Amino acid sequence: MPKRNNQLKGVAPFTEKEERGIHDYPVYIGLDVHKESIAVAAASRGRREPESWGEIPNRPESVRKLVDRVNKKFDGELALFCYEAGPCGYALYRQLTNMGQHCQVVAPSRIPKMPGERIKTDKRDARKLAVMLRGGHLTPVWVPDERQEAMRDLIRVRADMKEMERKARQRVNAYVLRNGCGWPANKARWTKTHYDWLESLKLPCHAQHVALQEYVNAVRNAEEQVESLTSQIELHMEGWSLAPVVKQLVALRGVDRLSATILMAELGDISRFDSPRQLAAYLGLVPSEHSSGQKRRQGGITRAGNSYARSILVECAWSYRFPARRTMHMKRKAKNCSDRSRSIAWKAQKRLCGRYIKLVEAGKNPKQITVAIARELVGFMWDIACAEMNESMPRAA
Repeated sequence: MPKRNNQLKGVAPFTEKEERGIHDYPVYIGLDVHKESIAVAAASRGRREPESWGEIPNRPESVRKLVDRVNKKFDGELALFCYEAGPCGYALYRQLTNMGQHCQVVAPSRIPKMPGERIKTDKRDARKLAVMLRGGHLTPVWVPDERQEAMRDLIRVRADMKEMERKARQRVNAYVLRNGCGWPANKARWTKTHYDWLESLKLPCHAQHVALQEYVNAVRNAEEQVESLTSQIELHMEGWSLAPVVKQLVALRGVDRLSATILMAELGDISRFDSPRQLAAYLGLVPSEHSSGQKRRQGGITRAGNSYARSILVECAWSYRFPARRTMHMKRKAKNCSDRSRSIAWKAQKRLCGRYIKLVEAGKNPKQITVAIARELVGFMWDIACAEMNESMPRAA
């Protein structure tokens, strides 16, 4: 198994002080961030009660003054800041790290909550963040660098346009059916023949023809947007740090260049995980559990983490319902992959196709089987990514 790459892309390098532990900072700053304001609270080292520092405008100059205040009060020693991941993104994180401070963006879903809490204010939230940061009870999220975030934004815009295309097609189908026309079920839709048929339909009123044509135009526009964004994704792949990983992942059955790009854009460098089990848990592909005493109860998958990446993985996993084989299509798309990646891909085929057949024979639900296959597919992806990232890292002289 390849050695794991511990360098987190997009995260400021750790200093010697930071590596000694989270309890070495003189002060911990909790920030409750909103569009217009930031509530600030500070918890000093030890067990003293946190102090509320009021609210500041959510503006770069106000944040700069806050950092100057911290430096002046604690004689220039580094503080540890934190705020919850949310709609305000990572601009605040990048400003703080560029100013030489340490900052964590924490997962809101992993913040401990007390059942008896009935009062919630920005001031209380900031104090709570500061105290929990001091105690090490918060879970930081991985922060992408600007290039990684730009690629992810492009991927998500394409996903939105794809959803608009799907809805536009549904509207056309519903409109045609409502007017007593039907396309044969055994023929492919949205081909040139299908478009010609739609535009040749004869409806009773002129207004209905106009409505149909507008619906068809909406589908064509959505398709053009999706194609344009797909081209832009290919264009921006040049120079992207994870492009070599994408190139190797296409060796896997069911994974094409676009799906590999989506996964890497959403997840980043997956070699940062210690094991495939961690990555599967991050994606919410592991079973939920509620065990107590001698009873062990497992339920459906947790569905935690990135839902878009999880759905793409499940789509990729459907191809393993067929027997393992090396078709001409698979050979062509894996042509530029390394021998190691092709070897891992063939190993994955034999394992996952056999696993699918075995679970079908056991009477399992095909959808549940596919999710189980997706969970194992993650392990093979992690193995390929670790090997590629280790090869691309500069070797010590």
